[in-house]
Amino acid sequence: MDMQPSRPQALCRAAGAGHVQNVLGVTHIYKALSAETANAFSLHEAIVPPGAGAPPHTHSREDESFYVLSGEVVVDLEGESQPIRVGAGGFVYGPRGRRHAYRNASEREARLLVIATPGAGLEAMFDAIDAAGQAAKGMPPLDKLLAIAAQYGVAIQPPA
Repeated sequence: MDMQPSRPQALCRAAGAGHVQNVLGVTHIYKALSAETANAFSLHEAIVPPGAGAPPHTHSREDESFYVLSGEVVVDLEGESQPIRVGAGGFVYGPRGRRHAYRNASEREARLLVIATPGAGLEAMFDAIDAAGQAAKGMPPLDKLLAIAAQYGVAIQPPA
């Protein structure tokens, strides 16, 4: 009897195709869901309008990496003395346990590839945030957002 774990199937996804979410005004288009990679990682393209981004938050279960495809984002990393501007071709690694945030500070849309390792968790959290935003017909209430994130091991730092 063969006891080797099953390997994931090969995956190819066309431009613009994939599971789509709206997370706090940022469109996520999944190129690889965690279920498709045996939970090794998930990968989504984030389309970030001017002024949008992710608030300061800390992951307890996964690392998060960002590769800027186009535009420019400002990244705040715990431990850095000041925010860092990252343009096309730039990369940021946010290890679990280290607070980070990003926002598009330009007047043009930015596009990022976002990799979560391991994969499970974040995409489910983002689905829940998307659903809460749809129910609220806009941004979900802060208390709902904080509660959803906490379920998935993510602590969002509320605005002061």
